[in-house]
Amino acid sequence: MKAIFISYNQAYYSEIVETIEAAGVRGYTQWPGIRGRGSVDGEPHEGSHAWPTHNDAVLTMVDDDKVDPILAKMKALDEAAPALGLRCFVWNIETSY
Repeated sequence: MKAIFISYNQAYYSEIVETIEAAGVRGYTQWPGIRGRGSVDGEPHEGSHAWPTHNDAVLTMVDDDKVDPILAKMKALDEAAPALGLRCFVWNIETSY
């Protein structure tokens, strides 16, 4: 099992949830209104007057075979509008109940 953390511009919310559900994943946790700046070349998303947009984040636990299809869709979304910013991070889940 893997965890996928997805940080994305608030405009992507519907596409993120649709992608997760299309992969057959039911559960996720969403954090709205997070602040930050990308590590490569992204503009800040601070929810302020100077930087009015903000990001959201989703964390979902998925079977290993679902990771690549989800990441492929996320990468395509990011490449279609790179200025919006979308990043995914995957790590192993050792145990769960």
